[in-house]
Amino acid sequence: MDLFGIPAAQWLPLAFAVLMGVSILAYVILDGYDLGVGLLMAGATRAERDVMVASIGPFWDANETWLVLGIGILLVAFPVAHGMILGALYLPVALMLLGLTLRGVAFEFRVKAQTQWQAWWDRAFIAGSALAAVTQGYMLGAYIMGFQAGWAAQGFALLTGLCLAAGYAFIGATWLILKTEGELQARAVRFARTTLWLSALGMVAVSVATPLVSPRIFDKWFAFPSILLLAPIPLVTGLVFVALWVFLRRMPRADHSLDATPFLAANMLFMLAFAGLAYSFYPYVVPERLTIWQAASAPESLFVIFVGACVVLPVIVGYSAFAYWVFRGKAGALRYD
Repeated sequence: MDLFGIPAAQWLPLAFAVLMGVSILAYVILDGYDLGVGLLMAGATRAERDVMVASIGPFWDANETWLVLGIGILLVAFPVAHGMILGALYLPVALMLLGLTLRGVAFEFRVKAQTQWQAWWDRAFIAGSALAAVTQGYMLGAYIMGFQAGWAAQGFALLTGLCLAAGYAFIGATWLILKTEGELQARAVRFARTTLWLSALGMVAVSVATPLVSPRIFDKWFAFPSILLLAPIPLVTGLVFVALWVFLRRMPRADHSLDATPFLAANMLFMLAFAGLAYSFYPYVVPERLTIWQAASAPESLFVIFVGACVVLPVIVGYSAFAYWVFRGKAGALRYD
């Protein structure tokens, strides 16, 4: 089970940590935009809501697969860390699942229910999206703070929850720019301009708090020569924010030739933020308590799971890519037949 002379006990935990990180990033980007669309439905008309739901309808179930994969890897590959993390986050995890369940039910009933109840199911879809988004951000904030108790840590976690919801609304708005046209697309551009700077606020808050929580993380970022080698991450992030602001001021375009640009740039921002967090916390899976190798299952178990992952992961990527290819282009009329 050695790989190029590296013992399995060394490379397998690292491989699963990378796979778990990729799964979480994929979930944040993909389910993030459809959660964001759900949030933005609060300011839309009934007809616009139908188009917004149509834009995410073929994808949102598949997007949540990445959350199942990420949590599943945490459970089977890092069981000790799974117990510590979910034990500390039991309530927000339960609320997140409640929000995702409410979204799923509301998605089906918003049209099939009697006319007088359809608006209530729309509100349930919006509420479920908001609950899932805020609780995910709260969990991120609590993780960054090392699951500390106290009002300061709780306040930061709540702020992170609100800012991540704004980030989801932003990437959701860029998705609507890509998938819609006409007045709804123009409104999506306005949504994107508003939520862009709220997303920037959240990223700045996380970037400032993370090195202050841990002297180890502070040294990783600001010790020489690391500060020079890592400088491109915040610099590029800032440039992307500025470029997006300038670009969005010139949207929408009549020819729709660059409608995908804001969404791709939003993806880039999320990837840069994730790269910064991953670098900060490596090699810990539970901040300052448990490293990847300390939390990992036995190498024999990991190898069996690794073989299964090599089969399952291409299937997930394949059917997701196929769905996005089939339903490419602008969203059409909403149909349930």
